[in-house]
Amino acid sequence: MNRFVPRALLGLAAGVLVAATPAAAQSLTDKQKDEVRSLIREYMLTNPEIIQEAMTELERKQGEAEKVARTKALEQLAGALADSPRAIVVGNPKGDVTLVEFFDYNCSYCKKAMGDVKTLVQADPKLRVVLRDFPVLGPDSVEASLAAVAVKNQFTGDKYWDFHTKVLESRGRVGKDRVLAVAKEMGADMARLQKDLESPETRAAVEETMRFADALRLQGTPAFVVGKEVIFGAVGLEPLKTAVASTRKCGKAVC
Repeated sequence: MNRFVPRALLGLAAGVLVAATPAAAQSLTDKQKDEVRSLIREYMLTNPEIIQEAMTELERKQGEAEKVARTKALEQLAGALADSPRAIVVGNPKGDVTLVEFFDYNCSYCKKAMGDVKTLVQADPKLRVVLRDFPVLGPDSVEASLAAVAVKNQFTGDKYWDFHTKVLESRGRVGKDRVLAVAKEMGADMARLQKDLESPETRAAVEETMRFADALRLQGTPAFVVGKEVIFGAVGLEPLKTAVASTRKCGKAVC
């Protein structure tokens, strides 16, 4: 792959040269244009470090563009992220701070972060948590997500939180069968659950989360939204705790 980078940059450099001096470029013969490209190529081969510099700058600009897009999306989705009727809410439903978690039942980092979220919920009676099934790790994750979303029609609040915890802490791959087994173990009406699983509304709820994740430029799980900030990865208890406290204080994850 790397061997294609110089060619791409050569083409870019030549294009910039032509664009910067359109009148002069039009007067160049094909031979002269080849000579310009040859000079650019020779310079880049003599100074290969500019390739890395260019890639670093490109990544920086892309990162800035994504951050701007994410901030705009957060402003547009703020109400829907926290208060959509399709949201699964645990913790204090009337809490003063909402923590939204995007997760996948087969994500090892989500399993790791589970303990931190549990600790937050237990220690903070004013914390409201919205669970967003974001199945990105294969077909079994999608099936597990659909089944878990269907369960919310029977389990709410603490009972759903217990169900969610048991499923997420399962060993091995988690699919529909594991989710249904936990739901049955906890007393779910399986006939109703099967009906809800096949409901268009269940699929619509998962698709809503996928749209939100796409708008926020999420590439993986877990990801947390609190205040006006997206926190990526299993960052540990203290960063999440600090973000919640800051949001409570000034409305932002970082005051």
